[in-house]
Amino acid sequence: MSGEAARVLVVGATGEVGRLAVHEFLGRGVRLALTGRNRRSLSGLAATTGCPTRILDAYDLDACAASGPWALSALGGLDGVLVTIGVAGFGPAAGVPNAAAEHLMTVNALCPMAVLRGAVPVVRDGGFLAAVTGAIVNAPLTGTADYAASKAALACWLGVLAREVRRRRVAVVDARLPHLDTGFGSRAVVGSPPPLQRGADPATHVRSLLGDLLGHLDGPVPGGTARTRRRGPFAPSTSPPG
Repeated sequence: MSGEAARVLVVGATGEVGRLAVHEFLGRGVRLALTGRNRRSLSGLAATTGCPTRILDAYDLDACAASGPWALSALGGLDGVLVTIGVAGFGPAAGVPNAAAEHLMTVNALCPMAVLRGAVPVVRDGGFLAAVTGAIVNAPLTGTADYAASKAALACWLGVLAREVRRRRVAVVDARLPHLDTGFGSRAVVGSPPPLQRGADPATHVRSLLGDLLGHLDGPVPGGTARTRRRGPFAPSTSPPG
């Protein structure tokens, strides 16, 4: 980065993980553009941080896709995008209402895909495109079929995107954070979460994730590697056969 401040778009800045990411990025001197659903919370962030902000509706996929170009204009450049938006949903596959299943797929998969799709042409070579999927992709529990499927769809999409931007050295990051103590499950769009152990400290994992993301900007980025955040440092994910 040659001493210049990194410029990053955070999508979902009014959520628990998003707010942590915002304050951690700012503490590291990063310039941010912020989007979120909660107008009041976003206005508060704008007032306290001075960052440009934009209301985002996950169902407006064209607006989602326009987020990257908006951030490019607002910041005068774009080095990375982090999508933290998401919603939980629980219940047996046969009992989840179709409307709830559609909501899960739209918020957890189609919206992040649209955001990153729109950001591909405007993020700089050697930058990063990242989205939080979650450990549920690795080990889906009974009663999470639709929730897990929406996150797995995004994870698959990220893996393919990584190969498509390989020549530009853009790091595509699939952040499979563990179950975190954020109360996320209690705000589910449908159903109640299965019994779970106490979640991990979100601040610790967000801090680690952001350190890795910014590390991509400080040196050479392995070409187009889709990286998965598990228990340790980022490791290249396995490309699907064929």
